[in-house]
Amino acid sequence: MALPREYTGQACSIVRALEIVGERWTLLIVRDAVFGVRRFSDFLEHLGIPRAVLTERLEFLVGEDVLARVPGPGKRSEYELTAKGLALWPVVRSLSAWGDEYYAPEGRRRVFVHDSCGGEVSPAGECAGCGERVPVAATVMTPGPGLPPPSPQDSAITAALAHPRPLLQPLH
Repeated sequence: MALPREYTGQACSIVRALEIVGERWTLLIVRDAVFGVRRFSDFLEHLGIPRAVLTERLEFLVGEDVLARVPGPGKRSEYELTAKGLALWPVVRSLSAWGDEYYAPEGRRRVFVHDSCGGEVSPAGECAGCGERVPVAATVMTPGPGLPPPSPQDSAITAALAHPRPLLQPLH
């Protein structure tokens, strides 16, 4: 049974936030957008999400000003995070750290480091090297010990995300 999208009778900011990001694919789309995925076909390939669900989610996130549809190469549109979408980065980073702690027996899949000093970025967003608060645009994603080595069966997106790369930089 599907949960309702709206929680009428609940007067709580968490409830309103869940109405926007509580659907199972939403934070994965936001995560991929932070990682540099911008094209519909790349979200489709990397997430393995049904086309109709991705279409609905992207339209919803654009309507909620979490993503913006922007011109891409040729006649294609791409999606990029808005300021409202970027504000979800601490949530995604913290959720990733929580998952690593409790559900990654082989170790963290990704490690986030400060681009200027190479210090590891904590789940709270602070650099272990210099102590600065590190914005998403100054963060580099590197493979962690729990990230499986690339295989020939991996999609091009999965393979690209298995190498160190600055966050928010488009994959293409």
